[in-house]
Amino acid sequence: MRRLLLLAAGLLVSGAVAILAILPRVVEQRLNRVTGNVPEASERAKALAARSLLVDMHADSLLWGRDLSRRGTRGQVDVPRLIEGHVALQAFTIVTKAPRGLNFDVNKADAADDITALALVNLWPVQAWSSLLERALYQCGRFSKTVDASGGKLVWIRSRRDLDRYLDLRTRDPNITAGFLGIEGAHALDGNLDNLDRLFGAGVRMISPVHFFDNDLAGSAAGEHKGGLTESGRQLVRRMEEMGVLVDVAHASEAAVDGVLAIATKPLVASHTGVKGTCNNSRNLSDDHLRRIAAKSGLIAIAYFEQAVCGLDTRSIAKAVRHAVNVAGADAVGLGSDFDGAVQTAFDTTSVASVLDALLAEGLSEDDVAKIAGLNAIRVLRATLPAE
Repeated sequence: MRRLLLLAAGLLVSGAVAILAILPRVVEQRLNRVTGNVPEASERAKALAARSLLVDMHADSLLWGRDLSRRGTRGQVDVPRLIEGHVALQAFTIVTKAPRGLNFDVNKADAADDITALALVNLWPVQAWSSLLERALYQCGRFSKTVDASGGKLVWIRSRRDLDRYLDLRTRDPNITAGFLGIEGAHALDGNLDNLDRLFGAGVRMISPVHFFDNDLAGSAAGEHKGGLTESGRQLVRRMEEMGVLVDVAHASEAAVDGVLAIATKPLVASHTGVKGTCNNSRNLSDDHLRRIAAKSGLIAIAYFEQAVCGLDTRSIAKAVRHAVNVAGADAVGLGSDFDGAVQTAFDTTSVASVLDALLAEGLSEDDVAKIAGLNAIRVLRATLPAE
């Protein structure tokens, strides 16, 4: 009998291990789909991509269980694919909470959380099951391990000095890429502004006050109340600017964007957004906000997913970029895919040249496309990152 019980227990454990090995793959294949429905880029666009500094201001790749130092068969970003796509710099953004039943209209802050389930399935440390700060720090650690495992192919950017050294190195070896860390939603501070020091020490250099729900810092575009920046939120913005952490207004309510713009003294960014001028929903930026972000020398980074640009093709992305350029100027616009953010896209990071092709087809000059593709983002990072 004892042998039968031990055998049964062994089978149960083996079954659980098999499920845990398979389930993350199945979940990500469903959530981060690539349709492949994108035309091949022209030789002109491929050449432009190869000689440009391509920067993507947003990807949530650290959420998933993949080894990002190796080429994957699912998802949209990893180091080999970044290099193949000539992406010079990728923002790796950290998600710590996502309400169950997530939508773009109204989410409750106290709703059941999907990241808890993801943490359990992917065998995150026990302390990360309940602490949002620990979830952020765990993902920072994952990025550090990816840098180490890349064999020098992925360079970690934490300062202007890092950025300038990397760009110099890349002129001699284009078969490398770089990354920096951001966080979606300052609820990752676990309600304590002093935790900003811990996150900065772990390498975080961009934070948005909110994600898909309101918190004690600001209102979300998809929150219940959609309020403005609170006093704690204002303190956060000031401390971030002092430390050299880029302020990201993606997902912020209109009132919260107003609040950040009222006090920002450095360039800010909307790391992955659309524009109401081509896709009118509560998630996207108005023309007024486009102009005011540009007036702060900031960056409007256009995303690639359908809810941002009202289409699942490169033409929809290019139309959103064209509108933003018309309103805010070519110096204020960039790209922020939202790859691996539980979004379906037409392509992965190997095909960013197809986006450049669509921008050229919209009548933008090669000089302006090069700015949008990455030079504008580099400028903003140089203006905001700590010196060393």
